[in-house]
This record gives sequence, C-alpha cells and structure tokens, in this order.
Amino acid sequence: MEWRFSNEAPIYQQIMEQIKAMIATGVLTSGDKLPSVRELAVEAGVNPNTMQKALSELEREGLLCSKRTSGRFVTDNPKNADILQEAMVMECVKTFIENMAKLGYTISDCIKIIEKYEKDALTVTKDRES
Repeated sequence: MEWRFSNEAPIYQQIMEQIKAMIATGVLTSGDKLPSVRELAVEAGVNPNTMQKALSELEREGLLCSKRTSGRFVTDNPKNADILQEAMVMECVKTFIENMAKLGYTISDCIKIIEKYEKDALTVTKDRES
C-alpha cells in the first residue's frame, strides 16, 4: 500500500479514507486480511496508536472485522465496495457543484459543461487515433 498524507486532516482520518478508497476500488475485497497494526504503521510511517485508531474506527463503521487469533479482515459484505464507491462519487459531485456555485454556475450549467467536456474529450481521442 502506498500512503500519502497532508496537513489538512488528522492522520487517522486520512488512513481511514485511503483504506475506504482501497475497498471502493477493489484493491481490498471482502475477506481480505490486512497486515498487522505494526506492519501497517511501519509501512505508512505513522505511530501504531494512530493506525490502531483508524482501524478501530473502520471496524466500528462495519468495514473491517477482527478475528481474535487471525487478525483484521475486510468484512464479508460485498456491497461495502459499492456503498463506499457511491458515497465517494457523491462527495466528489457535491464538492464540484459547490465549487461551481461559488463561480456563479448552476447545476444546469454544470451539466452543459460536462457534456461539452465529454464531446471535446471524444474529439481529442478520435484525433489521436487518426
């Protein structure tokens, strides 16, 4: 796993978001075993207590589960990835709409801009193939 952190949010929250993204994109799937807290902490370059807090929160949210002698696993609910992916998509859309509203654009304007972007992207792709 490749870890990236910024100063914008607590590290444990960033760890949680990155693990959620791995589940949403299928990098981690139902039943996958996670490395130990210590191994993950060393890999991420964070304090083991920080990693423990992030993993415990993900357990509380029902995305991970602990098996006493076996370690932590992604829960066996295959719908988790779909739910996480949809939530992440909706957050991106929300952020996009909010940022566009600050620039004075409506949702209808945004739809037109996206349609133009898609059309332009297809044109560029066709030009490259020619």
